[in-house]
Order: sequence, then structure tokens, then C-alpha cells
Amino acid sequence: MTAIEIRPVPVEQTRPLRLAILRPHETLDEIARSEPDRAYAVGAYEDDRMIAVGLIGPDRRRSDGAWRVRGMAVTAPFRGRGVGTAILAALVEHARAMGARSVWCNARTPARSLYERAGFRAVSDEFELPEIGPHFVMELVLG
Repeated sequence: MTAIEIRPVPVEQTRPLRLAILRPHETLDEIARSEPDRAYAVGAYEDDRMIAVGLIGPDRRRSDGAWRVRGMAVTAPFRGRGVGTAILAALVEHARAMGARSVWCNARTPARSLYERAGFRAVSDEFELPEIGPHFVMELVLG
């Protein structure tokens, strides 16, 4: 198996994969409108094929110094192989380097353990997002 490479990518390059995996009921324009201002995105590649993505950006509506993870998506054959963990680590590291004090997300219930292994904790009860499914608000306080 070829090594997986994680690298920064333009946010627009993440949209088709996010649409296909996370929000097939939306359009590319709707996906674009959900992106944080000044979003930073990374992609995971096997050879030249994008297999996973994620993005992060400041979220001053929550609090000064808070950053929000959005659009974490891993293609089915690569789930459970550490690719999502690597994407999340790259996003958190970027936020930390930019001075973030915390990172949060709405995590799909099946992905909760991925975030917990990265040090996030659930800060909400489980809730349902229409057309998407059950979620928890997860947060990582950066020291």
C-alpha cells in the first residue's frame, strides 16, 4: 500500500468529496456557504487520489479564540485506518499555530470516538440534525 500524504488544499477542492459523503442532499453552492471565513483545508491523498478532507476556521460567534472543524470526510475504504485522525491532527495543529484557544465541532455520533481519542470531550447531549443524523458538540481546550 502506498503511503498516505496529508497536505493543505484549496477549500473548493474539498467540496465534491464533502458533498458525496456528508451532504448528498445539498448542492455545491450550499456546501460552500457552510464554510467558515478564512477556512484552512487539508486533504489526504493516496497517490494522486483524494481520499479524505477536513477544514477549520475561526468561529468568533462561539468565543474569541474558538475555531470550528467542519467537513471531515473519509472515503469508505479508508475509514478506521487512521486517516481521519491524521486529518484532525493537522487541522488542530493549524488552529494552535494560529493562536486558537479551543477547537469545537458538531461530531456525528459514529465519529465521537475519533474526537475523544484526540482529546475532545462531548459538551452537549446528543441531538439530531435534519437530513444528517445524530450529533454531539465536541470541544478541545488548547493549553
